[in-house]
Amino acid sequence: MTSNELKEAPFVFDDLVGRWSSLGESDPVRHDEGQNVWQVLDHRSVAAVLADPATFSSDFSGLTPTQPDFETFRQGNFVGMDPPEHRKLRTLVSQAFTPRVVAGLEPRIHAITAELLDAVGDRDRFDVVDALAYPLPILVIAELLGVPAADRGLFQEWAATLFGGDEIGESLDMSDIERALDSIAPTVREMNGYILEHIRHHRKHPGEGLTSRLLQAEVDGVRLADQEIVGFVALLLVAGHITTTALLGNAVLSFDEYPEAAAQVRAEPGRLPDAIEEVLRWLPPFPELGRRTTREVELGGRTLPADAILMANLATANRDPARFTDPDTFHVMRSPNPHLTFGHGIHFCFGAPLARLEARIALRQLLDRFSCLTIPSRREVEFQNPAVIVSARRLPVEVRRA
Repeated sequence: MTSNELKEAPFVFDDLVGRWSSLGESDPVRHDEGQNVWQVLDHRSVAAVLADPATFSSDFSGLTPTQPDFETFRQGNFVGMDPPEHRKLRTLVSQAFTPRVVAGLEPRIHAITAELLDAVGDRDRFDVVDALAYPLPILVIAELLGVPAADRGLFQEWAATLFGGDEIGESLDMSDIERALDSIAPTVREMNGYILEHIRHHRKHPGEGLTSRLLQAEVDGVRLADQEIVGFVALLLVAGHITTTALLGNAVLSFDEYPEAAAQVRAEPGRLPDAIEEVLRWLPPFPELGRRTTREVELGGRTLPADAILMANLATANRDPARFTDPDTFHVMRSPNPHLTFGHGIHFCFGAPLARLEARIALRQLLDRFSCLTIPSRREVEFQNPAVIVSARRLPVEVRRA
């Protein structure tokens, strides 16, 4: 088989994208009898769900399986919290993780990106995930938190366990969730101990890093407890870096699938931020967000009972023709681009500015260094389980230098 024939293998996300498009053609809100969940599919309804935490709760206590080690992280992981607890934690964390802190990382992100690409400077072929998309965000976050960058292999093992999804099917059900929690429990226990030691070190030796600022943050005389800091640090350390890893890999995949789009960005470098937003719309790393109804509610012409579990489908909302012109076309000049990939409302992704900054810098350097960057064989690309995250696990590329 020739390399050209390998290259022409189907785009790995074709089935996934096709499924999202097909779902978007059904009723905006429908009940999935097999999984006993409600699917919310159109942009208007998804945005309404995410904007109303009083009706559509992020707290699944009592409805989904639990695991003691995993529960330790709930104290600081405000992704799964409702007000007022969510407001308290987010306000405290916001004192330390400010826009100014993120903007101040830009020179270091440039330097780390250059160092990583220098390391493959003599190669015509390399794995872009291994060389850049994984190490860049984890090195940035490790430095930000003041944890040893030398432990990045450990962080990668944690992320692989938490987001690999190898032990579950493509559609999550309660038995899948219970099995997944049991399988990740030892990893969560290890993370908990590691981060607690890190926090205790910074209590004894305060500095200018984010962890020390978290320890000092205070609102109305209230400070974060150690376990609350553990939950947030774990969220940033693991979930924060895996999102940027997915975004960078998905951008390379999309530019390879649509070379005319890559050519447009090369011709007009100022369009790169718009291109990144289109990648986020086209391939959201986490395509669904779960919520629980707190009362009976009307949504999209349907009546949902109290304590119903629903899945707000960001991917189908991002393809809603009522909100996007020509939604099934990858269009890097699309602007405005009101995608919901980073969420909406009080749970809008805390790390979105950092992910966007890292993606802009990394993709700019890739395009500047390499006049041509292609995926020679789609059959060599390995992917995560899309039920957990839409992301490449291994992404070999061939390059020609500018």
